[in-house]
Amino acid sequence: MKSLALLAAAALAAVSTTACDDSDGGPRADLRIVHASPDAPDVDVRLDGIGVLSQVPYLASSGYLSVQADDRDVQVLAAGTETVVIDATLTLPAGSATTVLAANLVANIEPLVLADDRSAPAAGNAKVRVVHGAPSAPNVDVYVTAPGAALTDPTLADVPFLASSDYLEIPAGEYQVRVTVAGTTDVAIDTGALTIADGAVLSAVAVDAAGGGAPFDILVLDDAL
Repeated sequence: MKSLALLAAAALAAVSTTACDDSDGGPRADLRIVHASPDAPDVDVRLDGIGVLSQVPYLASSGYLSVQADDRDVQVLAAGTETVVIDATLTLPAGSATTVLAANLVANIEPLVLADDRSAPAAGNAKVRVVHGAPSAPNVDVYVTAPGAALTDPTLADVPFLASSDYLEIPAGEYQVRVTVAGTTDVAIDTGALTIADGAVLSAVAVDAAGGGAPFDILVLDDAL
């Protein structure tokens, strides 16, 4: 299993950004695109018909793009082709932050649209949101515990595919996140001991392995960047 740090680094790797004239005046919104369809090829992304990202591989993220706030058409295409696999109109209010995951297996690929809260937590705390983005996994329970603690009461229970939690505000410190098949202690994902920093705002997305299926892992997105 990849370490949490390595998977986070992969998610934030730079992707190719194409020319985009989205700099006219007016209110702005932040938009982030994540390739989370495990058996889909690399993808290109268009905003209102204009290319903004190209050759985005699985588990890569654009980071936040500052775009005009309005109803915007987002298209995801198989890279280098005119094959549109997702075509969605998003309402992006002024000052908002939105993450769109190209989710599910490619035969059923769909947009998972998340409203992001990038505001800072209270001093000494962090905020963590959990997203079930692994299409090959059943409903899951999520345990956020001290490292090595017994699995007793789940932090989140019976989470279905494509569901996301609210942001959970927790004290900064050492944690272990384990994801189990719902109603059991059969661990499907184990981050091991990890440090969650003071002021961090994170989204933790359960994902399939490349190509689909196990071993499952967690993709960490830094919502504060």
